Amino acid sequence: MLDVFGSIPTQMDYKGQKLAEQIFQGIILVSAVIGFIYGYIAEQFGWTVYIVMAGFALSCLLTLPPWPMYRRNPLKWLPVQESGTEDKKPAERKLKRHTKS
Repeated sequence: MLDVFGSIPTQMDYKGQKLAEQIFQGIILVSAVIGFIYGYIAEQFGWTVYIVMAGFALSCLLTLPPWPMYRRNPLKWLPVQESGTEDKKPAERKLKRHTKS
């Protein structure tokens, strides 16, 4: 059963992170403005809080899961290269010693 959860992609690319941040900030800003205006007209601060909380919940639903729109630009990783430093013994490597000034 845990294999099902392991197959779910959990990564966003950098452009997807930027898009998610812009969507999050936009929804929060719009809900705050609407909440303030409606709360001012209704003379109830509670409505302002409810509308901002609803905007926060909506923005979390849209931006926290790694939806496919946030994974359109995957990174191209370089291939693994073998290095020659692993073959040397620790005694053969020159150790840099710091001198006290």
